[in-house]
Amino acid sequence: MFDVFIQKLYANFIQDDRYMYIVNGFFTTCKIALVAIVIGLLLGFVIAIIRSSYDMNKDHSKNGLGSILLSLANKICNLYLTIIRGTPVVVQLLIIYFVIFSTVNVNKTFAAICAFGFNSAAYVAEIVRGGIMSIDKGQLEAGRSLGFSYPLTMIFIILPQAIKNVLPALGNEFIVLIKETSVAGYIAIEDLTKGGDIIRSRTYSAFIPLITVACIYLIVVLVLSKLLNILERRLRAGER
Repeated sequence: MFDVFIQKLYANFIQDDRYMYIVNGFFTTCKIALVAIVIGLLLGFVIAIIRSSYDMNKDHSKNGLGSILLSLANKICNLYLTIIRGTPVVVQLLIIYFVIFSTVNVNKTFAAICAFGFNSAAYVAEIVRGGIMSIDKGQLEAGRSLGFSYPLTMIFIILPQAIKNVLPALGNEFIVLIKETSVAGYIAIEDLTKGGDIIRSRTYSAFIPLITVACIYLIVVLVLSKLLNILERRLRAGER
C-alpha cells in the first residue's frame, strides 16, 4: 500500500514536473491577494472616512457646497457597498473580466486583482468606519479645540485610535481574502486551486493534489492567524 502511495505521489508531483503547477499557483495566489488587499485598504479607508464624516456632520448645516458634495459622495459610497456586499465575489469576478474588460485585452491576473480588491474594499470600509465611530466624540472636539482642522484631527487623533481597534478585524479580512481568491480559476487563472485541479485532470487522481492544496491554504491561514495573535498581544501590552 505504501508503494502505491509513493507511485501516486510521483505521478501527481514529480512526473512532468507537475509540482510546478502548485508552486506557480501559490505565488499567483499570493500576488493577487497582496495587491488586492492594498487596493482594498486604500479604497476602503477613503470610503470609511467619507461615510463616517457624513455621519458625524449630518446634523450640521447642509446648505454649504462642502456638505452637498459630502452627501453626494456618501450616497455613491452607500450604493457601492450595497452592490458589492449584496453580490457574490465570483459573480463580480466574472462581470469584471467578461463584461467590463470584454473589449480590452487585459491581463487575467489584473482583472482578478481588481475584482478582489474592490470586493475587499467594501468590507474594509465598514470595519474602519465602525472603528472611527467607536471613538468618543470628545476626541474630535478636543482636536478641534486645539486648533486642528477636521482633516488633521481625523488623521492624527481619530484614525490612529480607530486603526488600533480594528487591526485584528482587518487581519481577519486579509485571511478571508486569501481563501476567496480560490475562485480565480473561473477566468482560467492558474492559481493554487486551479493548479491542483490541473494535476487532478492529468492524473485522474483527486485526493492527493486537492488535499495538498487544502493543506497549503490551511498552513497559510494558521501562520497568518498566529502572527495576528502576536500582534493583538503586543497591542494589549501597549495599553497597560
